Amino acid sequence: MFNLPGSVILAIALCVGIHLIRAYLLTPDQDLALLIRTAFIPIRYSGQYDFDLYAYTSPITYSLLHGSFTHLFVNMVWLAAFGSPLANRLGGFRFSLFWIVSAVAAAGLHYSLHSMDQAPLVGASGAIAGMMGAAARFGFIIDRSSGRAAFSGAPLPISVVLRSRTVMTFLIVWLVVNFVTGIVGFAPGVSDRIAWEAHVGGFLIGFFGIQFFDRRSDRLAA
Repeated sequence: MFNLPGSVILAIALCVGIHLIRAYLLTPDQDLALLIRTAFIPIRYSGQYDFDLYAYTSPITYSLLHGSFTHLFVNMVWLAAFGSPLANRLGGFRFSLFWIVSAVAAAGLHYSLHSMDQAPLVGASGAIAGMMGAAARFGFIIDRSSGRAAFSGAPLPISVVLRSRTVMTFLIVWLVVNFVTGIVGFAPGVSDRIAWEAHVGGFLIGFFGIQFFDRRSDRLAA
């Protein structure tokens, strides 16, 4: 935990802190009010409701909320694994901007397929999927020579990534797992709905757009 970048620690602290407040301090009515204001609810953008401040902020704030402790735990593990080398590569500000853009893209693809859905979308997994997409562009190669694990080298051209057995195996398994969990559920006895479409939206931003966030001078165009 102490080796994690500050921006990742802050993101974990926000997600965990918000969930603890929701679970132990808020009443059910208060929690519902919070969800209405901060979760991404597609039908809000259907034209049936007036736009307010939350209509503009919820495509970001939903990524700090989670449906259960299991949902929270799994996402924080993946955030630590994929977010740490990316944050060390990008720096805190660019990493935060990457999170925001990935979260918005995840919500956007989810909305495009479920525009009249009233169910709230919550979870950091869309942004984390963006980090996985970025990791794939680096071929999952990590440099630890500086004492801080960070993705190494320039983002690989997409043609090279598509020829990498390691990367393609990961992508295929990841897509299958997302699709299956989206259909059959998160885990036995867990009612959380998996928004696999949002995961794909975030992943695409990370995979195709990482070079726009990279601060290294050796970045390459796809």
